[in-house]
Amino acid sequence: MIRVTENFRIIQDLLANAALDAGRPAKSVCLLAVSKRKPLEAILEALAAGQRDFGENFVQEGLAKIEETANNDIIWHFIGHLQANKSRPVAEHFHWVHTVDRLKIAQRLSRQRPYYADDLNICIQVNIDREEGKSGVMVEDLAELAHAIAPLPRLRLRGLMCIPAVQETLEEQRKPFAKLRKELEALTKSGLNLDTLSMGMTADYAAAIHEGATIVRIGTALFGKRE
Repeated sequence: MIRVTENFRIIQDLLANAALDAGRPAKSVCLLAVSKRKPLEAILEALAAGQRDFGENFVQEGLAKIEETANNDIIWHFIGHLQANKSRPVAEHFHWVHTVDRLKIAQRLSRQRPYYADDLNICIQVNIDREEGKSGVMVEDLAELAHAIAPLPRLRLRGLMCIPAVQETLEEQRKPFAKLRKELEALTKSGLNLDTLSMGMTADYAAAIHEGATIVRIGTALFGKRE
């Protein structure tokens, strides 16, 4: 049996210690609980323990969980590949989208975001290691895309996200995260007001935090391996 509450407390300590090791405040990293394919009971246990940010990869599964937890103060993040024909429910029901890599998707989210809702928080996904078959804008196209998205109404461009290739050592893990951080710094110098680096998961969160991650996406260490 997975002990979500115990895991949550352990992870909070690990993230705080990694931040302190990196010379950062202990609470400068947000834990995003990756709850895809996890039962509602596990989400509610994490919620009771103090977790507020949850990430879903699949639109229909995420919508069902949003409806089932409607009376709870949860911040929902969409972290999966977003198809254009499924953008409307994401625009209507989620608070964050981490995986925007095309202007078309951002424009649809902008048009479809309800006027009464807060601006939808957006991260641009970057294919930081130039992997074939992986989503994300290439680094050389990032600045043009970011400056095109930033002025869109009902969206707030917050920063960048990446899922780098798997590396075994901390030193190698840090390299793509450092590259993404430098891209964020360059965009900030160009006039964009960005504050978010969504990077790092269960296996490489420490490397990501050392390179400035503000959101770490963790599922396995919190909820156990997916069945």
